[in-house]
Order: sequence, then structure tokens, then C-alpha cells
Amino acid sequence: MTARMLDGGYLSGYRLMWIMVMFDLPVDTKERRKTASKFREFLLDQGYEMSQFSVYLRFCSGKEQLETFSRRIEQSLPEFGKVHILAFTDKQYENIIRFKGRARNASLKNPGQLALF
Repeated sequence: MTARMLDGGYLSGYRLMWIMVMFDLPVDTKERRKTASKFREFLLDQGYEMSQFSVYLRFCSGKEQLETFSRRIEQSLPEFGKVHILAFTDKQYENIIRFKGRARNASLKNPGQLALF
């Protein structure tokens, strides 16, 4: 098992976390399309990367940071639609199987270092 250094201590792939935000927001009116776009922009501003159109991922250093990001999302929720937050460990993320079309994609490399803001 590999471990990464953070603030003088080691964190394993079982403590490092990923946050997946999945959402289904209505876009049937101009106002709702604008609201959905604002939510996507909020996620990008918070450091999430788009995995699929309504699925965004972000790496974090542990449960405390996960809770912080979850609260920020909760404070920025649109009035309508569904938003789900899924958390899983870095070790679990290593096992994701990806396809593009019918071709299997190689696993993505996990970040080699944490960016602290």
C-alpha cells in the first residue's frame, strides 16, 4: 500500500477521498437553464472536474474536507432538480473501469500530490 505525505503524517489510499456530484436539473425554461449553468460553474470554481455532462469529481484529503465541500454544495443547491453526492476512497477509485465507446480506457492516474488552498 502506498501512502502520501500531508502535514507531516501519512495518509493512505483508504483515507484520501473522492467526491462525485451527480445531478439532474431541469432546463425547460431560460431561467432554469441559467440556474443549471450556474451550478455547473460553481462546481468548476470549487475544483471539480467534469467526468460526464452531469457528473463531476473532486479529490480531497479526507472526511473533514469532504464534509466542507458537501456543505458548500448544499448552500448552492438550485431550487429544482436532483443532486446526489457520492464519496469513495482513493483506493476504490483505482478500481474504476472506463469505456469510451466500446474501447476500454486505461485507468487514470491519481494525483501525485495534494493541492492545498
